[in-house]
Amino acid sequence: MVRRFLILGAVGVVLLAGLLLDLRARGLVWQAFWSVTGEEDLFAQVRGVVEWAGNAIRPQPSFPAVVPVQHTHNNPYGINTFLQLEPDPAKVEQQLREISAIGFGWIRQEFPWEDIEIHAKGDFEDRRNVDILGVISAWDKYDRIVALAEEFNIDLQARLSNPPRWAQVSEDAGDMSPPADIQDYVDFAVTVAERYRGRITHYQIWNEPNIYPEWGDLEPVSPERYTELLCRTHDALKAVDPNIVIISGALAPTVALNERDLNDFIFLERMYAAGAGACFDVLSMQGYGLNSGPTDQRMRPTTVNISRNLYIREIMVNNGDAHKPIWLSEAAWNSVPSEAEYPDPIDARYNFGQVSREQAARYMPLLYERARREWPWVGVVNYWFFTLPDDSRRNESMYYFRMAEPDYSDDKPSYTPLPVYDAMRDYIANTSDTLYQGVHQIGDHYRITAYAAGENPVALVEADGAQFGTAAQAIDVRMGAYGTGAVLRWRGDRIVVVLNGEDTAYTSDGQRWEETPLCACVLPQELSMQIVIPSSSAGGVLFDSLTVYDDSGRNLALAVGALALVIILVGGGWWLNRRRRAAA
Repeated sequence: MVRRFLILGAVGVVLLAGLLLDLRARGLVWQAFWSVTGEEDLFAQVRGVVEWAGNAIRPQPSFPAVVPVQHTHNNPYGINTFLQLEPDPAKVEQQLREISAIGFGWIRQEFPWEDIEIHAKGDFEDRRNVDILGVISAWDKYDRIVALAEEFNIDLQARLSNPPRWAQVSEDAGDMSPPADIQDYVDFAVTVAERYRGRITHYQIWNEPNIYPEWGDLEPVSPERYTELLCRTHDALKAVDPNIVIISGALAPTVALNERDLNDFIFLERMYAAGAGACFDVLSMQGYGLNSGPTDQRMRPTTVNISRNLYIREIMVNNGDAHKPIWLSEAAWNSVPSEAEYPDPIDARYNFGQVSREQAARYMPLLYERARREWPWVGVVNYWFFTLPDDSRRNESMYYFRMAEPDYSDDKPSYTPLPVYDAMRDYIANTSDTLYQGVHQIGDHYRITAYAAGENPVALVEADGAQFGTAAQAIDVRMGAYGTGAVLRWRGDRIVVVLNGEDTAYTSDGQRWEETPLCACVLPQELSMQIVIPSSSAGGVLFDSLTVYDDSGRNLALAVGALALVIILVGGGWWLNRRRRAAA
């Protein structure tokens, strides 16, 4: 008996030593732990695995993963800019040039109310530096930003916030409190939308209305008052242009429950109760990783990590908004230096977590990839942020999110990129157009190539019965997918699908929408598809969507269950047979 215990003890020591060596060498076990905890350090990984296992004993967010979702077809790469702070047009142009060179398709740019309608309602002159500059138009810098964004083929998300003092309860307030009269904000938003009609189509109404200081300190945060501001602005902007896309103010992740800071889940539920569901097209939240990496799958309402959007998604679905996406207005990891690296004080040094520059560079592409593979309801993810005008804020922790150094000068007319810049450039350049699980609208999807006659750009036409009212009128559609199944939604008389080199023709009466399964596999696989319209086709063909499924988890569970059942039946038969023989 003693010998047996000694042997078992020795085996246990060897296994423990092997585990520790694997974790230190970042082997298979380390990779498995990292994939569910987002932690890199040994003890943090072990603790994280225990916490992740706790998901099994807590209610988890539950909602259908595969449903049609609008505004997820866009280029998903966005970045925050502070171009309004740059007085030098050459610097604005260079920032957009470098942003475009990475492959970003969006900038999230503030149009501060206080910087445009500065002195009084309806007054768009800037007289703050009249002795130096004279009287200038407050619009000049924003006209330049819009024009340069167009030149570099970058779309704008215009964030409308920061009231001027004249619009607040007290002109001495000088903070970000909402206006005394919401109509003043609505009128400002309408003025911006009319000026840039057809040039800016996405407007974000406020920022982080659930926390201080974004809602100011003159009144408690109020989901109901914010909803009134959102809904009145939504209606007014849609009247200017019904194609305008309204983005709700980004919700800040917080577990606080007080007058200045209110938990994002509660704030959103109260927004819905106040009628906000009819007043936005895109729901926005922040996507900071804070103290763990992009693979963190621990789910606990009181823990803020990168997976928090699943709770927000559940709230949206439960309130009838399954068709709306989440856009992450700000996302990044903070490479703030430690006291040993930078002894000078830094305000709120570790409030946003702390990673190395190399970790920040590795994590950001992994976040985009996780969103692409696992979160079909997430659209644009905006990195926080490109750069600032100078390094005067280096003693604030937010400064260390920057993607490039603020070191442009006449002698060096460029910005020095940090590692995350190169990492994102390489990721975007080398990422395939593969579609993962979700419903993908074919039309003008960023990752789907579709041609009309003569390889002209595909046309979107109104179509009764289409999932979102429009469909693509195309003769050639090309796309790649990865999953266990794919279903094409189309309407017409005949198409030919070339799937992984094999041709299959499908016919219909041209009157109804067909949902044609293109494949069904036990294990996920790469699916290369081209859909063409035969020249003999009598009528036009409309394409609505491609739905990609990944049922590998369910299939694996079924296989394991079937194997277990076989083992039980065979084992039970053997045991019964043995009992009979023994009885005989």
